[in-house]
Amino acid sequence: MIYISFPRRIALCAGLCVLPLSGVAQSYTEATKGSATRQDILDAIRPVAEWEFGPPVEFVVGEIRVADDVAFVTVRAQRPGGQKIDIFTTPIVLRNELDPSAGDGPTMEALLQKSGRVWAAVRYGISSSEGWWYSSEYCPIWAAVIPEACP
Repeated sequence: MIYISFPRRIALCAGLCVLPLSGVAQSYTEATKGSATRQDILDAIRPVAEWEFGPPVEFVVGEIRVADDVAFVTVRAQRPGGQKIDIFTTPIVLRNELDPSAGDGPTMEALLQKSGRVWAAVRYGISSSEGWWYSSEYCPIWAAVIPEACP
C-alpha cells in the first residue's frame, strides 16, 4: 500500500478537480472595469436595455468575455444609484413581449460583434431562465467567448 500524506492528498484532489477544465482552453479575456472595451460593450447594449426596461439604465456586470472582435456579456439592469427595476412596469412587459412572472428579472445576455470600431449586439436575451446561447448555431462565430456551449 502506498502512503500519501494528508497535504499531498489535498493537492492531488485539487489537481484532479482542475484536470477536466484544463482540456478547455480559455480563449477569451475579461474586459476589466474602467477599460475602453468594457465601456464600449456596455454602451452597445444600453439602447437595447433601455428599449426593453425603460431609460435610464445602468448595469451590474456578471461577465464580459472578449476575444478579438466578438464578445459575450451578462448583466443585470438597474436604475442609476442602484435602484431596482420593477420588471412588471417595464416596456417589454407592457408590450406583452415578456411574462414578468417567468425568467430572471431585468437581466440581459448578449453576443456582440465588432465592426470597425463599433460593437453591436447581434443576439440578446432578456430575463432568460435558460442559456439560449447553448446552441450550436452560435459556435462558428462566438465559440471563443462561449466555450462551455461549444464542445
